Amino acid sequence: MKHLTDYLWFHTKTRRDLVNITDRVEALVARSGVQEGFCLVSAMHITAGIWVNDDEEGLWKDLWELLDRLVPVERAYQHHLTGEDNGDAHLKRTLVHHQAMLPITKGKLDLGPWEQVFYAEFDGRRKKRVVVKILGE
Repeated sequence: MKHLTDYLWFHTKTRRDLVNITDRVEALVARSGVQEGFCLVSAMHITAGIWVNDDEEGLWKDLWELLDRLVPVERAYQHHLTGEDNGDAHLKRTLVHHQAMLPITKGKLDLGPWEQVFYAEFDGRRKKRVVVKILGE
């Protein structure tokens, strides 16, 4: 069995951001030599996630509006009693989820025709990472 583990590092300039990481993940798949297997992409911070969807600006705006409607920034979250101010970021990460398991077929990510892989940041402006773990034959 072949395997590869590597890390992608992020330091967003804004509190929230979507970063298309598809090319970076595909490069790691190619480097791994895996022809048939899986690629786990997992945000290693409790206020960031991985989102697989279309790379379309209107959809991005719709996502932010949906998340802000469900989990508004201004709300007084119990988490804020600890001295933090990012309760919404933790909950948004829960809704988007922290990882994605992606198939590898014939040595390439096997994504749908419009699917792209995004790092979703909900409380940025500091260094964070994503682990990419590839396993297969």
